[in-house]
Amino acid sequence: MSNSLQQLEESLRGVFADKLLALTERIGEVTIEVSAENLIEVATELRDNEHFRFQQLVDLCGVDYSQYGQTEWQTNDASRAGFSRGVESGATMGRLQFGDELESVADEGRRYAVVYHLVSYRHNSRLRLRCFAADDGFPVVPSVVNVWRVADWYEREAFDLFGVLFTDHPDLRRILTDYGFVGHPFRKDFPLVGHVEMRYDPEKERVVYEPVSIEPRVLVPRVKREDHRYLSDEAEDNA
Repeated sequence: MSNSLQQLEESLRGVFADKLLALTERIGEVTIEVSAENLIEVATELRDNEHFRFQQLVDLCGVDYSQYGQTEWQTNDASRAGFSRGVESGATMGRLQFGDELESVADEGRRYAVVYHLVSYRHNSRLRLRCFAADDGFPVVPSVVNVWRVADWYEREAFDLFGVLFTDHPDLRRILTDYGFVGHPFRKDFPLVGHVEMRYDPEKERVVYEPVSIEPRVLVPRVKREDHRYLSDEAEDNA
């Protein structure tokens, strides 16, 4: 660990000793976790304290940990016909339809998080700040717009795609999807085919919404090789 990272960790522990839920270092960047109740206080101190001076918020994003570490593409063997993965039917992310539910692998209050990426130009350092929403059914996190003004549209994006509500946000509304859009597309339980499909109706002279006609499925790659190592003896003699 470099001296600058070590100094940053010591400063964080010294200033936020009773407010840090976790502090880790990975790939040359420090990550701290705080509760929603302490988020604004910690964020303000990170911006103003001379030991930190994280005056620039470069990114803010939502995260859904409900299926963290899970995948439809796990496999232990492969063959000429392809991989034995993603072929079993069931409520998996690739086959979800409207109304289906996925069993969350995250603990209660650990499904939705908001992650903030901060830069200190004065100290030439970066910091990742993470805050979980306590209620999985109704995720709410305080808005940091009054700390970093640039968070405005970032928080609207996280609300639109993940359904995280930001209290005290000046204009919290969808920013990427349509006004009548149902659901939040980046949630793990949102069907990949969506809930509705749209087309232009020449008779009504407008766009109309209809139920999805696409069948949810997981594509399984088929491997086809023209290689003598995979040909039978008879086929090799005829070649």
